[in-house]
Amino acid sequence: MSIKHRVTEEMKAAMRAKDAPRLSAIRLLLAAIKQREVDERLELSDEDIVAVLEKMLKQRRDSIAQFEAAGRQDLADAEKFEINVLQSYTPEPLSDNEIAAEVSGAFAATEAKTMQDMGKVMAILKPKLAGRADLGRVSAIVKARLTG
Repeated sequence: MSIKHRVTEEMKAAMRAKDAPRLSAIRLLLAAIKQREVDERLELSDEDIVAVLEKMLKQRRDSIAQFEAAGRQDLADAEKFEINVLQSYTPEPLSDNEIAAEVSGAFAATEAKTMQDMGKVMAILKPKLAGRADLGRVSAIVKARLTG
């Protein structure tokens, strides 16, 4: 079952259960998916939907930091709930060992030695790890290996 179909089915279930907070989070996701489909005039694949999810998760994490800094724990808790709902649609995250193995494979494939090679390594890793690992963390690992 595609992610979009699963989201639609879970929206219907949330409506039947009268679960307003979950329904709201699911509707936000569907709206983001439909907006991107309209903007790009195409049907999004599961990989594209994962990219939408990653963007939404990043926005929520940034919002949580801002809300907590402003002392608005109620709003931060609402964002955390939305993160939990959105994460249920992302693929299973990779372990640190799996990420390290992918990084090593990319280094072997590109024969990377200097910081100028970072783009080549990340170009190989990004499609493989998108939605399954924090690419910011992966980038830091690659940078550490190139400078260390």
